[in-house]
Amino acid sequence: MRGYFGFGAEGISKPMNMGNLVRTAHAFGAKFVFTISAHYSVREGRSDTSKAPNHLPWYDWSSPEEMNLPDKCKLVGVELVNDAIELPSFHHPNQAAYIVGPELGSLSKKITEKCNYVIKIPTKFCLNVQIAGAIVMYDRIKTLGNFETRPGLPGGPKNEQ
Repeated sequence: MRGYFGFGAEGISKPMNMGNLVRTAHAFGAKFVFTISAHYSVREGRSDTSKAPNHLPWYDWSSPEEMNLPDKCKLVGVELVNDAIELPSFHHPNQAAYIVGPELGSLSKKITEKCNYVIKIPTKFCLNVQIAGAIVMYDRIKTLGNFETRPGLPGGPKNEQ
């Protein structure tokens, strides 16, 4: 797969959620992780059993103004708002940083204004930040990876009936 991606959260406060998000990003091949205005304890997430900070750069920015992404990297907000692009219709940029909001809130106006795109997962209500992140990362590798086309019938490519 060409390109790279990073994944982060704004205003996240629960270490287990951030630990799960970072572990998932590491598993899906993220090149960096980040937080903006995060609670100081989010690095204590025992749920990151992969020890992602030992393998990936982790950037902690205290405000949206401090955020400094690589050149040509597009910021993609993940937020359940009416004018967001639905994930199944979104073409992922080759170079992207995805950001989810806090557990009990939304992405800030400052972050939303910095986003090149805002996408939403077509659900009836908000998901846990780690689950939302995992869905977005899976969709990225599914659409940008070199996988065989799904068969028209149940089963896999070698298991068609």
